[in-house]
Amino acid sequence: MVKENPQKSKSFFENNSWYHRTKILQDDGTVKYGKKGGFQTSKEADKSYARYEAEFKKAYRSYQMAHQINTEVMLKDYLIYWFEDVFSQRVESTTRMVGAYALYDLILPQMDHDIKVRYVNVDYLNALLERVARTAPSAGNKGREILNLAFREAVIAGYIKTNPVTATKPYKRAKPKVTVLSKDGVKQLLKASSETSWYLEILLGLFCGLRKGEIMGLKFSDFNYEDNTVHINRQIVSDPKISKGSGKIDEYALVERDPKTENSFRTLRVPEAVMKEVKERQKLIDWNKDHIKTEYFDHDYISCQKNGNPHSLSSLNHALTKICSKCGLPHVTVHGLRHMYATILIEMNVPLIKISALLGHGSVHTTFEYYCDVMDENENILAFMNQAFAPVEKEVV
Repeated sequence: MVKENPQKSKSFFENNSWYHRTKILQDDGTVKYGKKGGFQTSKEADKSYARYEAEFKKAYRSYQMAHQINTEVMLKDYLIYWFEDVFSQRVESTTRMVGAYALYDLILPQMDHDIKVRYVNVDYLNALLERVARTAPSAGNKGREILNLAFREAVIAGYIKTNPVTATKPYKRAKPKVTVLSKDGVKQLLKASSETSWYLEILLGLFCGLRKGEIMGLKFSDFNYEDNTVHINRQIVSDPKISKGSGKIDEYALVERDPKTENSFRTLRVPEAVMKEVKERQKLIDWNKDHIKTEYFDHDYISCQKNGNPHSLSSLNHALTKICSKCGLPHVTVHGLRHMYATILIEMNVPLIKISALLGHGSVHTTFEYYCDVMDENENILAFMNQAFAPVEKEVV
């Protein structure tokens, strides 16, 4: 073994191996010192030392932030600490993904100069959010939301006495555009989709107002064939793995989770035409099971690939895009089908509180925010909305 030790190296040679010193922060805040060996070269030991040092500094910073009220802490340090060690520990991966983008890609890059948390005021935040808002349509709203959460907890933790974000300029959340097809357009959409393998999914979006993840998470056991009802009690969502300190996604996976809100647990009546398609889908899947046998992964999903595994979350929207393009229709997404379902209910004078319950919104206020424009502009909603849609009859081959 060649004993080469470059200048400024943190390694040393001992017992026929290269070593480096270590520092490990204990739970009580004390530091345990040691050494680590077994390296073939000084360079390998130096790399390991750098990793240990970075981990120690991060752990020490987190300990200091968690156990001491440091009124001199800088805003950037506090935001990173709050996001990684507080916020990220209690939210789901998809929420963390959005938050990471808001912090690392929208807020921090727009901080012209850092400032101590206790000196942050409304003027500083307004200027920061104005720059953030220029980056994307919803950036101002999302950036302000993240900052409000961070500063609200800074007050609770004792870093500051009041939350300055509440007095900053509000930014409206960009509302999704509601695409409403004409009666003929709906007929075209249904006829074209009936000739694809996505007919049932499109019916569930249009006639039951289900979210994409709720459709993908439906199982045959969720349906009551006697009462023609379906119980919504799960959704399939992405489970992105995010690198710490950035908004970069390292890996995607699909997982089952509870519905979006507590109110999203709901039981809905299902039109007979849709129930008929559910039974047809059951026959198709039973056929696949018989032919694929041991290669079939039985999750009981009504919407799945031929081997039983769930579709990707983008597959249904891709199918809708192709159908609309083929028919020359305006582009409609799965969420657009949900909007059309809500618009039908509005035109049928269904009370807003019932629409909110059917959609599984967290509150009636959410429903109002999304659909107040529709309710205020009834003349723009086409006449066919006065009646419920009737799915087209598929041709018997």
